Amino acid sequence: MLNPSDFNLLTFDCYGTLIDWETGIFSALKPLLAAHGKPLPDAELLELYGEFELEAESGAYRTYREVLQSVVQAFGKRLSFTPSMEEMNALTDSFSNWRPWPDTVAALKKLAKRYRLAIISNTDDDLFEQTRRYLPVEFDTVTTAQEAHCYKPALEIFRLALGKAKVAQNRILHVGQSVYHDVLPAQSLGLATVWVNRPSARAGIGAVKQAKGQPDLQVSDLETLANFAGC
Repeated sequence: MLNPSDFNLLTFDCYGTLIDWETGIFSALKPLLAAHGKPLPDAELLELYGEFELEAESGAYRTYREVLQSVVQAFGKRLSFTPSMEEMNALTDSFSNWRPWPDTVAALKKLAKRYRLAIISNTDDDLFEQTRRYLPVEFDTVTTAQEAHCYKPALEIFRLALGKAKVAQNRILHVGQSVYHDVLPAQSLGLATVWVNRPSARAGIGAVKQAKGQPDLQVSDLETLANFAGC
């Protein structure tokens, strides 16, 4: 059982954990697919998104903007339509409107009174800056895929973040919505982990690859984590 007093620093995944990225994904892709007569059930859309994103993030590094464009292109290829140039940018253009979960800001403010906070995110620097305005707390550090030139679950992005932290690893707690991208790699580096099992059309999985793992703590939202920590 985790002891909240054992930690000084909380590192957070951003999209999925702090930001309701599934609503963001739907806002861009549902109208696009409908325009081509290819609507999908929510769970199937998320499953394909996770598949296409993982494929785009594998191999040689490309920016997250390019990853998002590749995801749209992959939907077109799988569903037999050709997206326009404007549609290719649908996900990127919607990014600035992706908002926090209803509990995120209040919970972060509570946690910030007790812990240092940091971000480890599969995104570009400028895209995270669009999101930062919705997260009015101080983050010690922000580590992006663009900076690391790789995407979680690659360990290099975690190692880069840990190098910035200047905190003993046993005093760091990593918090993420994806078992595959966050819990498993963080655990492999000896970090304690919290799985934020947010509600999703793909319960327990979301828009990511399915993976089995045993986090040190599972919560349904950040408010529950803040209450657990006594904040």
